[in-house]
Amino acid sequence: MQKLREQIAAYQPANEQEAADKQLMLSFMDRNPDCLNRSNLAAHFSASGWIVNKARDRVLLCYHKVYDSWSWTGGHADGESNLEAVAIREANEETGVHAVSVIPGQIFSLECLYVMGHEKRGAYVPCHLHLNLTYLLEADDAETLVANQEENAGVRWFSTEEALTRPTEPWMVERVYRKLIQRVENLPR
Repeated sequence: MQKLREQIAAYQPANEQEAADKQLMLSFMDRNPDCLNRSNLAAHFSASGWIVNKARDRVLLCYHKVYDSWSWTGGHADGESNLEAVAIREANEETGVHAVSVIPGQIFSLECLYVMGHEKRGAYVPCHLHLNLTYLLEADDAETLVANQEENAGVRWFSTEEALTRPTEPWMVERVYRKLIQRVENLPR
């Protein structure tokens, strides 16, 4: 977990939200050795993949059943401190594509995300925070897509413009997805 803490500490926040969330993550890690596990009901680490095609003009999203919205891929750390590997594994499991990291070893963005209480596999999951690290991933947009039916009702590629209009979670669109699209556009080719 020390390497993960070092990666978060070295991350350069791009805005006030990231600066505040970075400090919350570091502080929480220092006080909660179980922060990589869902057994910590207040907050735990998760990883997401912002999946783009090679041309970087399309984004791969899943229709997430819990959030009832098109969203990025991602999942819980479940004890794993290599969150980049978690993001890649979740992208592959949720979409069927073979995503790879665009910028290996580097966090693309970070955010603390509120998760409302919900039912999962017949059990109630109380509201909590996801201390989320996002990684920029690339996949071939010609690959066959396969939705993970346990979590997603669909998976498809969207233009970057559609990726801002199809999700139904306003905060995610304005604070996260828009930020990610702008960062991708500003990357050197």
